[in-house]
Formats: sequence, C-alpha cells, structure tokens
Amino acid sequence: MTEQILIIDDDIEHAQALGTYLERLQYEVSIAAATKEVLPMLDTSWDIILGNPFISDQITDRVEQVAQASLMTQVIIYVKPEVLDQAMERFGLKALDYLSLPINSKALELSLERARKNAFQIRKNNRYVERLGDLHNAQILLNQLFDVVPCYISVQDKNLRITAINKRFKEDFGNYIGGHCYRIYKHRKTPCEKCPVVQTFEDGKIHSTEEVVTSVSGKQYNVLTHTAPIKNAKGEITQVMEMSTNITQIRQLQDHLTSLGLMLGSMSHGVKGMLTALDGGIYQLETGLNQKDEPRISKAFGQVKMMTDKIKKMVLEILYYAKSRELQYVTKNVSDLVKNIVANVQPLALKNNVTLNIRIAKNPGKIEIDPSWLEAALVNFLENAVDACAFDRNKPEHIVEFVVEKPDTSRLWFKISDNGIGMDQETREKMFTLFFTSKGSQGTGLGLFIAHRVIQQHGGFVKVESEQDKGTLFTINLPRKRPEKIKTIVAGE
Repeated sequence: MTEQILIIDDDIEHAQALGTYLERLQYEVSIAAATKEVLPMLDTSWDIILGNPFISDQITDRVEQVAQASLMTQVIIYVKPEVLDQAMERFGLKALDYLSLPINSKALELSLERARKNAFQIRKNNRYVERLGDLHNAQILLNQLFDVVPCYISVQDKNLRITAINKRFKEDFGNYIGGHCYRIYKHRKTPCEKCPVVQTFEDGKIHSTEEVVTSVSGKQYNVLTHTAPIKNAKGEITQVMEMSTNITQIRQLQDHLTSLGLMLGSMSHGVKGMLTALDGGIYQLETGLNQKDEPRISKAFGQVKMMTDKIKKMVLEILYYAKSRELQYVTKNVSDLVKNIVANVQPLALKNNVTLNIRIAKNPGKIEIDPSWLEAALVNFLENAVDACAFDRNKPEHIVEFVVEKPDTSRLWFKISDNGIGMDQETREKMFTLFFTSKGSQGTGLGLFIAHRVIQQHGGFVKVESEQDKGTLFTINLPRKRPEKIKTIVAGE
C-alpha cells in the first residue's frame, strides 16, 4: 500500500524538492503552500502530514485538531531550529516526530518508517477491535439463543455442579449456579441412578432419559433430557450440557389413551388372585352352611367380604380414571362420614396390629360432599397410613390418628397422622403423581393420585408433612359447602 503524504510548506520550491525525493521512495505526495490551499486539503484523510504547520494560526489549529482526532494520520513537523522548542511545546505528543531545517535525509526516512509502522500497527489494532466486536456480537447472539431456546439448559462439571443455566431454567428451578443438579431438579441427596451426564463424561456420547422433576413452585414436569459433551482444545471433556424439554402436556394426552391398557395389564394378576381367593371363600361359605359349621361360616364370610371390598375399590379406581362424571353432592353429617370411614379401615388396622385413634371436634356439623368419592379418598389416606406403619419394623408400637377439627364455620380439617416409615422429599413430591407408588408390586399408583384429585375437586387441598423413620401427617382442608363451580372428574385432567 502506497502511503499518501501531504506536505505543508510556505516555501514552494523546498516542498517540491522534498516531494520529488519522497516520490522516489514510493510515497504519493500532495503539496499545499498557502492557507487557502491547506485548509480544504486538511479535510481529506492522509496517512502522513509532513511540514511546517505554523504558516498561519488557522493552519496550526487545524493540524492540531487533525493530529488529536485521527489516530490514522501521523504528523511529522519540520521547522527552523530556533522555533523547534516552540513547536514541541504546542504539539507535544500529538506529533509523531520533530525535524530541524535543513532536513537530514536519514532522520526523515527514519521518521517516515516510524510513521508507516505506527499506522500499520493502528490498522492492525483496529482489525483486532473489529474482530473483537464481531466476537462480542456473536457472544451476545449465542447468549440470546441460549436463553430463548424453549427448553431447560444447564452446563455441569464432573462433580455434577451447575456452571451455567439459561433463562427458562432460572424461571422454573431458580438461579442456583454451583449447586448439584440432582438437588435442584429432584431434591435428592445423592446422584440419580444411570445419570446421563455421568454417562456422557464416561464415553463422550449423547445420552437421553425421561424424568419427572420438581420446580421451585412445587409443580412437577415430565422432561425428556439429552446430554452432549463440551470439549477443550485437547479434545478432553471438561463439561456436559444437559437439555431438558418439558413434555408434560404430551404425556397427559398420552396417558388418557394408553394408561387404561397399562393399568389393566398391571392389575390382571391382582384381580386373578382376588377372584381365586373369592372363589375359595365362597366354597368355604357353602361347605360351612351345608355342615352348619358356624366358625367356618364366619371365617369364610370375612374372607368373602374382604375380597369383595378390594375388588370394589379397584373397580372404583378404574371407573374414576376411565370415565368423566360430575360430583353428586349430598349433605352429610360429619360424624356419620367418620363412622363409615373408620368401619372400612379398622379391619386393616387390626390385621396389622396398628392402633387407630379417632378424635372428632365437638358438634362437627354437616358437610356437602359426594360421599362415594370423598369416603373412598379419606379411606385411601388412612390405609396408606396403616401401610406405612406395617412396613416399619423399627418401632414396638404403631399408631394412626384420625382427627377432625373445625377451625371456623366454613371449613373442616381432616388430619391423618402415623408414626410409620415416613417419606423423603422426592417421595413427598411425587406421591400424587399418576402411577407413582412406593409399595412396589403391591401398589397400582392410582390410589393417592385419585384421592388427591377428589379432594381438589371438592374445593380442598392437602398438606403433607413427613420425615423418614418418624412418620407422616396429612392435613386435608375441605370447605363445608360445595364450590360455586362444580368440577367434572376427567381422566388425566
């Protein structure tokens, strides 16, 4: 690139001679001698301004402005020796160099070379600044994409600690940089089994899994999770990105279409066993009647009744989940409601050596409910309390308490407590989820899901307090009057 030089000199012959010399050095030279020539030319960009700016005050001021405003224009001043100090005082560091007249050719060439290198370095720096600007813009775009992606994104290190999260993650799970993913997502104390992040760290491949996670507001979401490795310049995996898509609505839609078949399939062995036991009870009842054997009749009747109750409960659960219906409200005495519930639960408590204590507030009054569904719901909570005691082998005595309180005239509290095995936080958060059970093959995963839904559809809510190895307290808060908007029971709602 040929540098363009503007020579300012009131000695036109000196300027022309200097210009000829510089043209031989491959510079492109322009000359201005008078003020009226110089000022318009200073409005043009130059690589180098060389000469005496003290021709007039106007030129001096304008050259100083150019030197200060434009980093790309290098100013080299030459003046007579007696005014050199004055020039340095006026321009200081704004000028690249100062030369005395007559000009030493070697000093001039060195000054021009410094100007050339200086201009080259400035252009180079400007390119770096432009590239940094491009990188900054790219970073801004990347951050925007990272934040607006409609899924939860987190970046985790080898200790499963979160090092970056996007906006969607912050909104639903909090801004917890440095926390463990399994604590934030699932409130667990230990890493999840078959963690896809751990698998990606081990083999560098993409892994997928479907999980149920809990937000900071307590809402549960079904998420489809994919992991991908993040590598350094050496190809080493330093972090793993985890992307989780909320598929809760999809799963809710699928549930209504597929869960009946899955549910019936999982219950088939249980139903078969109950029917076999029912046949056995009927046979024992028939033989007892024929032989007039009272103990045999009593035992057989108890077996038939127990199996009938189990089959009835299972059928009710299936019907509840399979079809839509409106709640059938009637006004019921609270005392009668409690008696019916206790009558259903007492045999199970006696069978498992669990003491069932009942405490009812004085004059509990009446409540508007659908008795079939609400009784079944409260029985389910009580049966779970008895089961929690039955599974506990560490206490000499187990007690379940069923308490009815009336905090005011508009509501009732049904409190069900036990000193059984208790629950960890993950179980508490998932206990009302469809098909979730902590009883293994002994549970269908429908009971508490349906019971919770019934309470909600009566306008109430359930509060759960529990601690492992100490027990659980369910507080069921119900209005005495039916809600203004009566909800329809809809499967998968």
